[in-house]
Amino acid sequence: MAGSAIKLIAGLGNPGTKYDGTRHNAGFWFVDELARRYNGIFKVESRFSGECCKIDIAGSTVWLLKPSTFMNRSGLSVKQLSSFFKISPNEILIAHDELDILPGTVRLKNGGGHGGHNGLRDLHAQIGKDYWRLRLGIGHPGDAKKVADYVLSRPSASDEIEIRRTIDDAADEIERIVIGDMQKVMNTLHTK
Repeated sequence: MAGSAIKLIAGLGNPGTKYDGTRHNAGFWFVDELARRYNGIFKVESRFSGECCKIDIAGSTVWLLKPSTFMNRSGLSVKQLSSFFKISPNEILIAHDELDILPGTVRLKNGGGHGGHNGLRDLHAQIGKDYWRLRLGIGHPGDAKKVADYVLSRPSASDEIEIRRTIDDAADEIERIVIGDMQKVMNTLHTK
């Protein structure tokens, strides 16, 4: 499964120090790791409703974005930046927390439903569903009534280690993701 070159990588999360270490901010953790590896410095860009930086990966210019809107309005920020730079949905990778897979698991996929994830729901409304997703497993609390508190709380120390490990694993594959070699990335990440 070949993909288009990726030109925008957005991490989903909630702004502010109150949410920094929460499960819902796993997407922010991922783009922060890419910025660290590729010497990017995030700057507030009000016209894109978020913090962004431009880095070079595999000889290509890639935008990193952290929406400053709350999770349920993430699509606005992505739409503003992608529209300005004429980036199509299939050239966008969204990194986000995923309740349906366990910590220590990461999955790459294209398209599909939002699965009740408020950030993805807004992305669907703003740019459609044909973007790439990096699904970072955070596990499920086991009761649908506990989901809101669960995603907005910090993971256990052992779960955080597993989440951070999958972020490192995915970051190790970012050059192949950016050039669109998605099947090889899936083969590597999905067998770990």
